[in-house]
Amino acid sequence: MSFITMCLIAIGLAMDAFAVSVSNGIALSNFKFRDSVRQGVYFGGFQFIMPLMGWILGNSIRQYIEAVDHWIAFILLVVIGVNMIKECFSDEDEDCGMDYISTKTMVLQAVATSIDALAVGISLAILNINIVYACSIIGIVAFIFSFSGGFIGKYIGGFLNKKAEIVGGIILIFIGLKILLEHTVF
Repeated sequence: MSFITMCLIAIGLAMDAFAVSVSNGIALSNFKFRDSVRQGVYFGGFQFIMPLMGWILGNSIRQYIEAVDHWIAFILLVVIGVNMIKECFSDEDEDCGMDYISTKTMVLQAVATSIDALAVGISLAILNINIVYACSIIGIVAFIFSFSGGFIGKYIGGFLNKKAEIVGGIILIFIGLKILLEHTVF
């Protein structure tokens, strides 16, 4: 598989992580460089690990993963999104922006946005692709997209002010819905 083809696959896999990173940048009231690096490490790391896991699992469980991956991603993203919106309305006197994204939330977001990479890993095993090469490209691209997505969200969030967390939650819900519709309708 050519480098360009592998990069295009990596970009496709990184788009959900990019959108969630933008959402996080919007939702965090004081988004900093370290937050961007943290997102890049989580999303890039999971985008590296999931195809590797898929490659290891091989073709034997492919039908089981493909049958439910979209539902898992949908449920995780909707739960996180609804929770963000709910937190904003729970204390009307406070600013709606979050101060920090917990490790648990970051892991759930990373898993939800990298489940498709697991299925890609299974495909890479079938095609007999060098998995370290493929995972490296996928992980690096996801890191770059997630790192930059947070800063984009930060600047968008500045315009939204107190409604930023609501918008971030809505974005996560729509990403989950998009994943579900892509796998069930389209």
